[in-house]
Amino acid sequence: MNHLHIALWGVLPYLVLTLFTAGTAWRYHYDRFGFTTRSSQLHEHRMLAIGGPLFHYGLLFVIAGHVVGLLIPETLTERLRVSESLYHANALLVGGTAGLATVTGLGILLYRRLRVPAVRAATSRGDRVVYPLLATVLLAGLTATATGAGHHSYDYRRGVSIWFRSLFTLDPDVPAMAHAPLVYRIHALLAMALFALWPFSRLVHAFTAPIGYLTRPYVVYRSRTPAPRR
Repeated sequence: MNHLHIALWGVLPYLVLTLFTAGTAWRYHYDRFGFTTRSSQLHEHRMLAIGGPLFHYGLLFVIAGHVVGLLIPETLTERLRVSESLYHANALLVGGTAGLATVTGLGILLYRRLRVPAVRAATSRGDRVVYPLLATVLLAGLTATATGAGHHSYDYRRGVSIWFRSLFTLDPDVPAMAHAPLVYRIHALLAMALFALWPFSRLVHAFTAPIGYLTRPYVVYRSRTPAPRR
């Protein structure tokens, strides 16, 4: 284990987490009104109506798949009597479908941003960096998923997942990640770069999702028609 491995898999994740947390707090404090997607729906609606849901709903399933794959240990699925073949088949089918939907949606949105002059004019310098990076992260993730289709393929739950969970104990298992296939290491490095840029891009609008709408009380409207006199 050399110094580069320690820097990449033992130090860099904490630096990215610090930048992500501090950057988001700074952005919220000094640019609260900047927590927005800068909606361009008025400029073009058709492609947005297709690409937007594909990207966002697909991404939700991708995130859920990462949470299950990285945080739930193999011993737990064994206790639940979920076989390895069933687990990997489900990960390949659901994860692959969600990844394809996300990439397709992002492709439509990028095509829209390039083809519609008004939307293209609203593209910032940060967008020109974040969008290609996001696309590369997704493609690397799809490639990693595809490589897991073989019977004797790499089991990320015995390597990448162990490294990821070890970060929370402040004792990074550097060899677990350093010995992972190249595509997994590239995917992880690109993801860390994305999270480092997250607070300084329009991606921060993810923290403004109207979750409160799910639990807010109903709005009671009063009729303007005067009640009949009794």
